[in-house]
Amino acid sequence: MRDVRRQSAPSCSSPIAAMDRFRSLFQKRDDEPEYEPLNEDREGHFREARHDHDNEAPFSWVEYGIFALLGVAMLWAWNMFLAAAPYFQSRFQDNDWVLQNFQSAIISVSTITNLTAMTILTNIQYTASYPFRINTALYINIAVFALLTLSTMAFVDVTPGQYLGFLLVMVAGTAWAAGLIQNGAFAFASSFGRPEYMQAIMAGQGVAGVLPPVAQIISVLVAPPQEVSPDARGGEREAGTAAFIYFLTAVIISAIAILSFIPLVRRHNHIVENRMVDHMAASMNNIEEAERAARKVVSMTTLFKKLRWLAAAVFMCFVIAMFFPIFTPKILSVTPPEEAGSLLQPAAFIPLGFFFWNLGDLGGRSSSLILPYKGRPAVLFAVSLARTLFLPLYALCNIHGKGAVIRSDVFYLLLVQFPFGLTNGWLASNCMMAAGEWVDEGELEASGGFMGLCLVAGLAFGSLLSFTAAGI
Repeated sequence: MRDVRRQSAPSCSSPIAAMDRFRSLFQKRDDEPEYEPLNEDREGHFREARHDHDNEAPFSWVEYGIFALLGVAMLWAWNMFLAAAPYFQSRFQDNDWVLQNFQSAIISVSTITNLTAMTILTNIQYTASYPFRINTALYINIAVFALLTLSTMAFVDVTPGQYLGFLLVMVAGTAWAAGLIQNGAFAFASSFGRPEYMQAIMAGQGVAGVLPPVAQIISVLVAPPQEVSPDARGGEREAGTAAFIYFLTAVIISAIAILSFIPLVRRHNHIVENRMVDHMAASMNNIEEAERAARKVVSMTTLFKKLRWLAAAVFMCFVIAMFFPIFTPKILSVTPPEEAGSLLQPAAFIPLGFFFWNLGDLGGRSSSLILPYKGRPAVLFAVSLARTLFLPLYALCNIHGKGAVIRSDVFYLLLVQFPFGLTNGWLASNCMMAAGEWVDEGELEASGGFMGLCLVAGLAFGSLLSFTAAGI
């Protein structure tokens, strides 16, 4: 069967009219029907596009930027915990068991709490207030990182076990906040009917991944480890100062996101008013009541039937992606340390590996705005499976400094890390952007939350599966 989808010419008043014209070079003409088996029903009915162009919210770069900022805030907390690892090591150095296991504990608590939150929130649809969820998450992050900032100056004499307990409570808080903002932001972006805003969130996540390794590389080049910590006390002071900055930055990012989100909520309410004016809004008491009246409660089973290929693709995308943090810290430059410059020393080269992966990821997320894939969703799932071919390539690199099959840092950085990240960003963004095309209008918000759940489930499953490679 064939599924015919209408495409509208881009409005000349749109800020991205030129971009739309460029996209049209890669899209089928109106008289060329596309084959799409995903939404074919058993009776063989044809389905037209859900929206006419006139009913779409106009694109705004300001709104795009705010959604990107929400994406940054969404992953900033997690990246701050990674960046603060040297500080945590200094706090746990008196307890070998805690020192060896605190990272696994952080990952487990974070992924399990995050997945639990997303599962609960995705099943609460009709009464959901997505702006409230987003704001609540940002306020939780402010509170948590304010406490963590304070902990770098006060209560520094507590035992490693006590601090680990405190830290895991903070991790659980940020993980629950991540579930709130992931569910809320993806659903909220879907309600605008602009796939570009879903891509903006994904791009913001990419930015949040790039900045921490850049900061770490700069800090190492400016103050090499032997200069930073000539003694244990000096190392603790430097790590504490860095952690103070990391945590305070997270507070500032969340506060800016809260202020930026205010005009976006107003714009959303205006869109709802326009959509509902010809329907039932006149009899409603407020915007939220009108929005809930138009909202369709959709079961996870129904959403999976409609989005099965896209859901499976984004799930597998992040399952495979979670192996790169396992391999990257183990791979060193092929140049011997005694001959290597500062950038090729392990302290800088390891974050350089993270940087190239995240740079590719950001590039892939950004490229999906200009070159989106609008073909068969099953192809995206096939791409997600094909990405497993990147994993054996790590075995060709200099793992633990024992020698590389291909003695080239360029091969590792540009032919393994960068394309692995590039395909991750492009695939994930296209899956998230395409989801809204295959559900009814009243299911937009639910589809955004469902895809966010699949993304988080992939991260959780991938983080657990990646322990199988931890001993390499």
